[in-house]
Parts: sequence; structure tokens; C-alpha cells
Amino acid sequence: MTLPLLVVDAANVVGSVPDGWWRDRAGAARRLRDALAAYAESGLPPGTVDPPLPGPLEVVLVVEGAALGVEPVPGVDVAAAGGSGDDRVVEVVAGRAAGRRCVVVTADRELRRRVGALGAEVTGPRTVRP
Repeated sequence: MTLPLLVVDAANVVGSVPDGWWRDRAGAARRLRDALAAYAESGLPPGTVDPPLPGPLEVVLVVEGAALGVEPVPGVDVAAAGGSGDDRVVEVVAGRAAGRRCVVVTADRELRRRVGALGAEVTGPRTVRP
């Protein structure tokens, strides 16, 4: 059985709330990664996407810049962006989403358009904010 795919744009999600993330970008990405581990088992909370996305899920956190050293944990793969984080999100969707449901978490309009063209659904950062 192929699991649904949840791809999270880490920079966009952690940057969506002014909680001091800019002082410790890697730490903010780690906190997000750890919160995402629960979604790998349970799926997204009811009411966040329609139709619902119950677990288990394959979860991929895309990191860039100062968060490049963030390691994967059980349930959450980490995809490092050598350049643009948006380009890496698109690569992950193009490479892993074929034939299955894919939801991308970002508020970036251009990225939403790009992954939508690949058949992915998109939801905003509030869906997964720790």
C-alpha cells in the first residue's frame, strides 16, 4: 500500500509566526519536524483538508539555509534544498507523488501554483503549526 504524501515547506511554515524563529532557524525546523511526527501516524487534524487525510502518511519536511543540518526522525523524512527550497518541494512532489494523494503545506502563492500543476493539493501553515 502506498501512503499519502505530506510535504512541508519548513521555511514558510516556521516563518508564518513571529515567535523568534529567526534567532534559531534550525531549532525552529527541529520543533516543526518533531510536531510532524505525530501526523505520520494519525494524519492531519479533522477539518484541515477536504476530504480528510487520515494516517498513516509519508511526511517529508523540506529544509533550506540555516536549517540544512536538521536530521530525519522516525516518521519524518528531511529533504535538504541545495538551492531554492521551493524548487526542492517541487522535486519532492514530482518524484514521490505519482499515483497517490499529495498535500503540500505552504502559503507561498507561486509554490502553490507549481505543485498544483503537478496534481498536489495545498493547505496553509496553520494546518501543521506546533
